[in-house]
Amino acid sequence: QRQMAVLNTNTRYLHDNLVDYVERLTATLPDPLSVCFLVCSGSEANELALRLARTYTNQQDLITVDAAYHGNTQALIEISPYKFAGPGGKGAPAHVHTALMPDPYRGQFKGYDQAAGHGYAKHVSQLVEEIQARGRGPAAYICESLLGCGGQIVLPDGYLAEAYRQVRSAGGVCIADEVQVGFGRVGSHMWGFELQGVAPDIVTMGKPIGNGHPLAAVVTTPQIADAFANGMEYFNTFGGNPVSCAIGLAVLDVIEQEELQQNALAVGNYLLAQLEPLKQKYALVGDVRGKGLFIGIELVLDRETLEPAPNHASYIV
Repeated sequence: QRQMAVLNTNTRYLHDNLVDYVERLTATLPDPLSVCFLVCSGSEANELALRLARTYTNQQDLITVDAAYHGNTQALIEISPYKFAGPGGKGAPAHVHTALMPDPYRGQFKGYDQAAGHGYAKHVSQLVEEIQARGRGPAAYICESLLGCGGQIVLPDGYLAEAYRQVRSAGGVCIADEVQVGFGRVGSHMWGFELQGVAPDIVTMGKPIGNGHPLAAVVTTPQIADAFANGMEYFNTFGGNPVSCAIGLAVLDVIEQEELQQNALAVGNYLLAQLEPLKQKYALVGDVRGKGLFIGIELVLDRETLEPAPNHASYIV
C-alpha cells in the first residue's frame, strides 16, 4: 500500500525494489541460478522459459510429462498433455514428446525407490534418442517438481537426476516448473526440486510468489541468459514494477518471519499421519501421498484394478 501510494511505473524505469527483490529471491536458489526475469503469471513464466531454452540450444523439440499442465498460451497447451490429450484437445505437435508420468501408485514402475525413478527416466532417454534419430536435439525437458494436475504425485527417488543427465548429455536444458509447489509448500525445502537433489537450468515460479497479486518469475543461469541477449529484447510492461516487487518482498518476509515453510512441514506431516489410517480403514481410499502441504488422496473402487472412483471424489469435494 505504501508503494502504491508513492509510485508505480512500467519496467523501463529502474527502481530499488526491483534489485532488492531479485537479490532476495535468487538467494533462495542454488548456484548458478542467478539471473531473474519478472513477469505477471505462471503462463508467462513458462512461455519465457521455452524461449530461453530454444534460443540457448538452437533447437525446437521439447520433452514433457504425461498429464502435465504448464499454462494457457498456445505454446504451453502444446506441451500440456492435460489439455492437448483431453476434451477439445488436438494432440501433441511433432516437436513435442511425452514421457511416461512417473506415478509410483498407478504407473509402470511401482514405489518410490531409485529403481522406479530410473525406470521412468529411461523413457526420457528413449525420447531423446528418438529426437536425435531425426537429426535434431532436445531444446528442453520440462517437469513439475511434484505433479499437480497429474494427481499430487511425489516423484520417485532419482527420477529427475537421471532424466536431467540424459537431457543435458544431448545438449538440452532442464526446466523445473515450481509454479504450484514452490516457496516452501513442500515443507522440508523451499523448492520442490530440492527433494530430488538436483539443480535445474531454468526455474519458473508463480501463484504463491505474490499471494494473489499477478507476479511470477523465471530464474536461470548467466550462460543461458547471455545467449538470450541476442538483440531481440524481452520486455514485459508490468513485470517487475515497483508495486509487484514490494509485494514479492512482503511475501518473502512473511514466509520467513511467520515460519510458513516450517509450518507447512509440521501441518503436512500431521495431516498425512491422520489420513494414513483412513487407508487402512476404508477400501475406497487407495492412496495417501504428499510432501508438506502438497497432499493427495486417491479414491478407487477396486484396490487390485485401481479403478478410479470419480463420483465418490466429486461428492467429497
